[in-house]
Amino acid sequence: MTQPFNTNKIQFYLTVPAPCPYLPHLMERKVFTQLDPINGPLLNNHLTHFGFRRSQNVIYRPACENCNSCESLRIKIDDFKYKKSFRRVLKINSDLNVSIKPPIATNEQFELLQHYLKSRHDGGGMSEIDFSRYQMMVEECASETDIIEFRNKKNNLLGVSLIDNLSDGYSMVYSFFDTTFKTKSLGTFMILNQINRCKKNDFPYLYLGYWVKGSKKMEYKSRFQPYELLSENGWHTIRKS
Repeated sequence: MTQPFNTNKIQFYLTVPAPCPYLPHLMERKVFTQLDPINGPLLNNHLTHFGFRRSQNVIYRPACENCNSCESLRIKIDDFKYKKSFRRVLKINSDLNVSIKPPIATNEQFELLQHYLKSRHDGGGMSEIDFSRYQMMVEECASETDIIEFRNKKNNLLGVSLIDNLSDGYSMVYSFFDTTFKTKSLGTFMILNQINRCKKNDFPYLYLGYWVKGSKKMEYKSRFQPYELLSENGWHTIRKS
């Protein structure tokens, strides 16, 4: 159960309009607040349930004036369906070793991140990240966070997930992987791995951040069914054939 938190004592801020990274020709704004080391984990847990998303020590949610396309998405673990394609991905990656690490940045992780960004998001907002910024991203987070590492039999690092621990599940804050292993569908596997971890620990939800209708970047999230979206009327279940 989520612990009560008095948000009246929290100071929120609003960003200036900026180009939307998901829907062309639109502008975005965000409401945000800082997470401090003392109350950060509790506030992160509380606000995530209300549609906020953490980035380092900032937690935010969209506050666009003429658009509400961004909706928080969480997978319903108890009802999750392992489609044939998902079972195939799990089988292909059954050789990987998965380990839970403390939130400490390493050069090996950073090299993999650079490879991933150049391959998938070249020219994006994180493309110029250096090791010190990556270290801030991993270590300067006022939340209960783990790093999940995925390695093959040769001990090569193939994937990394930054995971926040919540009262009712896990939140996948950021993931990156070796894109040269195309047949392994590592991005899908890393989500399936956390679904299995939720099942093992009797957690009802896995939080995947925002789903944006009409954005190809976000289409993959809707494959994990059933899932819930957060609207002004609360969380509601989506089931598709």
